Amino acid sequence: MNGLLVLDKPSGLTSHDVVAIVRRATGEKSIGHLGTLDPMATGVLPLLLGKYTRLAQFFGQAEKHYEGHIRFGFATDTFDAEGTPVSEPQSLTRSLADLRALSVSFRGEIDQVPPVFSAKKINGVPAHKLARAGAEVPVKPARITIHSFELTALEGDTATFTMCVSAGGYVRSVAHELGQMAGCGAHLATLRRTQAGAFTLAQAVTVDRLKQASSPKEIEAMLPHPRTLLPEMPSVTVDEQLAGRLRNGMQVNLPEFSSAPLVKVFTTPTDMLAITRRVAGTLMQPIVVLG
Repeated sequence: MNGLLVLDKPSGLTSHDVVAIVRRATGEKSIGHLGTLDPMATGVLPLLLGKYTRLAQFFGQAEKHYEGHIRFGFATDTFDAEGTPVSEPQSLTRSLADLRALSVSFRGEIDQVPPVFSAKKINGVPAHKLARAGAEVPVKPARITIHSFELTALEGDTATFTMCVSAGGYVRSVAHELGQMAGCGAHLATLRRTQAGAFTLAQAVTVDRLKQASSPKEIEAMLPHPRTLLPEMPSVTVDEQLAGRLRNGMQVNLPEFSSAPLVKVFTTPTDMLAITRRVAGTLMQPIVVLG
């Protein structure tokens, strides 16, 4: 099965668990997710299936949108509710207005230190494995962009928030650092991803619905139309002669595209053959060939 499945990940499952579920439901062995969600988190998790896993490179920089809750009063070692408290409980003395004023410093380009319990790799080993083994985890700051971060309400010691962050950003780190600034510690209590790139919860399929599908054809009907993927790239359908050249890695002339840097090439309305890059004028070179 080739395509992209937008899944609404439930809490309690790792992204790896979700991949295993999709493998069993579809019978497709080649599956890759686009952006890990922690077990506690829920929401949009796009997965590439079959030959479409070769397209992962074009989705890597997608922005992510979130909503959730930050609980103030103590920090944890994982920066979220699943971790062990690392500070004594303290009362939150800041108002919502105070917290909003502190949150401004997180907007825009910032250098963010990832949590030691994360999927960031240290010499090829995930940081969380080193941390759980008691080893020192020398995580380095990464340059990210937080496009928006709004604290929308405060009830007791828990703030509700929304956030849009660039690829590679950790919401947990923001919660932890905001708690430090507030002087009482904090951690991420809940997190739901509402959008990843162009994919939203409105498109997402639940795990239960996926498991209830009676046939591969029913699952295929859940996948977004191939031409809607990577909307920043225009699409074109080519004849068999041009398709043969592309399959052999040869350049082709696509006269309708004189300025597009990348073009999706189809052989039928739904069968994507390749992604091509403009090398000069309307001359295109295939950089990924799906079949």
